[in-house]
Amino acid sequence: MPTVKAAKPDDIFTREQWAALTHVSRWRGLWLSLHAWLIVALITGGTALLWQWHWLAGLGATPLAIALVGGRQLGLSILMHEGAHGLLHPKRKINNFLGQWITGAATGSDLHSYRAYHLTHHRFTQQPEDPDLGLSEAFPTTRASLRRKIIRDLTGQTFFKQRSNQFAVAWRGLKAILSGAVDATPSAKRDTSAGTPLNRNGAAGVAAPVVDLDGAKTTARTVGRFLLVQLTVLLVSLATLGIIPFLIWLVALATSFQLVLRIRNIAEHACTATGGNDPFSHARTTHANLLMRMALAPYWVNYHSEHHMFMGVPCYNLVTAHDLLIAKGYGARMIISKSYGDVLRTVTRPMAAG
Repeated sequence: MPTVKAAKPDDIFTREQWAALTHVSRWRGLWLSLHAWLIVALITGGTALLWQWHWLAGLGATPLAIALVGGRQLGLSILMHEGAHGLLHPKRKINNFLGQWITGAATGSDLHSYRAYHLTHHRFTQQPEDPDLGLSEAFPTTRASLRRKIIRDLTGQTFFKQRSNQFAVAWRGLKAILSGAVDATPSAKRDTSAGTPLNRNGAAGVAAPVVDLDGAKTTARTVGRFLLVQLTVLLVSLATLGIIPFLIWLVALATSFQLVLRIRNIAEHACTATGGNDPFSHARTTHANLLMRMALAPYWVNYHSEHHMFMGVPCYNLVTAHDLLIAKGYGARMIISKSYGDVLRTVTRPMAAG
């Protein structure tokens, strides 16, 4: 199937507007990457201090802390996604370092493999060739089905299944690295999908039965970076406020992060009208209040329609792009939801008969 139709910025924005929208700052990507970790430190550290003050206070604050840390872990994945588009920093080496080590490694993502995977998603959004189609094609679904998915996320079942698959591929890759094994399979016949078991959100996905060794080696390195970050978080936690900050981080990674990852994915593409011909229908933008931006939509990720239309616009300029589109009368062509609750109601009810 042909690639989806692209928006034409020259038909929408002035030259000055487009130059401002696509400007990649030298400091904002650095600041956002630091900001994500600072928020995690403040939340986990503050909760640990409450535990030291009184266990009831700590116990009461912990569920909220887990929810907010999971949202910030999503934020790290979002910033890795920015790095995949080259939008964290104008210098490629700095951009890739931020995307690979400072943001992507925290949730077990490989920037370079994700970049190739994700750009395919942009070329064939919601088409049969879209590698992310399976994440949205099941919708609309029943409330019972969505409830089961939420339970699996919040009980750690999703995390365990995904990480088990990723670690299994990584183990094969590690053995290949240590033994010096080389994949003799012709590259055209290799199944590389499991070599990087990541979906567009940076979360580990389900590995395919057959994995090329080069892909498995990549996954081994990805898991190595992931474990190094977890060890670093543990050591910093123990050296400052004890085990509590690390436990909050780890529990959030296994529970609330999985849930917000799912909701983000649903909001972006589920039940959209994408047919390839209208670039304004490739994705959904969802309005979010302050609480939703803290827990579910950090770093302007809710402006996904604008991102798909103009993927060279950094996340911090998406609000401006949205405002310009509305002011120029394009809002009626876009898929815009008033809240994440509205999105969930949309995707859990039968679509109207044609």
